[in-house]
Amino acid sequence: MGKNYLYISDSYDGWRNLATDEWFLDHIGPEDVVLYFYINRNAVIIGKNQNPWKECDLSAMERDGVQLVRRISGGGAVFHDCGNLNFSFNAGKNRYDKDRQHRFILETVQSLGIPCEFSGRNDLLAAGKKFSGNAYCARGDAKQHHGTLLVSADLSRLQNYLTVDPRKMQSKGVASVRSRVCNLNEFVPSLTVEELLRVIPQAYGRVYGDFEPYPFTEQDRQEIEKYYKKHSSDEWRLGTTPPFDYEVDCRLSFGGVQILLSFEEGRVRSSKTYTDANDDTLAERIDRIFKGQVLDFSSWAESLRAEQDQQLSELADYIESLRS
Repeated sequence: MGKNYLYISDSYDGWRNLATDEWFLDHIGPEDVVLYFYINRNAVIIGKNQNPWKECDLSAMERDGVQLVRRISGGGAVFHDCGNLNFSFNAGKNRYDKDRQHRFILETVQSLGIPCEFSGRNDLLAAGKKFSGNAYCARGDAKQHHGTLLVSADLSRLQNYLTVDPRKMQSKGVASVRSRVCNLNEFVPSLTVEELLRVIPQAYGRVYGDFEPYPFTEQDRQEIEKYYKKHSSDEWRLGTTPPFDYEVDCRLSFGGVQILLSFEEGRVRSSKTYTDANDDTLAERIDRIFKGQVLDFSSWAESLRAEQDQQLSELADYIESLRS
């Protein structure tokens, strides 16, 4: 019989909180679920495959004491402050249930008197406005579903720390994006993150039944320290932009894609892809396809279409357009 666990972090350190999140994914039992909540103080959280050297104003972040944190799931950059509550479901293969997980979040918010719904696009909406974005990833037999709950967050600060792609601004519009996002305290002015945390155990019990605090051992805590070293390292957070001979840089319906290709003896020796697509496997799949290719747009497009994947087919269409 599987167990349900609840853990609420007392740390405001984004590196530690995301390190714990990854540790849960790697250590959850096949029949277990752990629901994890945490708050990051002043941090920009980028997706697994994003290039911070291109997308973030790192000097402004350093000036303002804003952490750069990289998560293990795909997607784009978000800003976290103490008005933003983050949740994460980590579940074994037999317990992962995305519909049930979304239902828990919806019932929690609805219990506060706020009508809300799932949009079907990884977002949760209140009065048609997004208050929660969600991302997903899998590792072995375990799966992770994590996201944000905007309670009283400063919705303007993210733009202070991004080097915004003008193509993204044209396709979405910064002002229009902000107008489609909301804090939950717009509906219940007295609502705080602390108040939301108080109602979570009851809602968790209603949807999942009996639960218990996660029973960390001393060995668990020592292992989490290893994950913390990874998440706080420059190698993980910043990476390096490799030298390259050819660049493909485009914005498609599912997100931006930047591919840096290095050639040796006429073939691709190395490929490094950056993207803010929600699919955390996309960059790795693109790099695998390009490895060993000659510089031939038609051949690249054909190889991408052979994967029979909608995102790769759209990329193939763009690459073929480079011939003209």
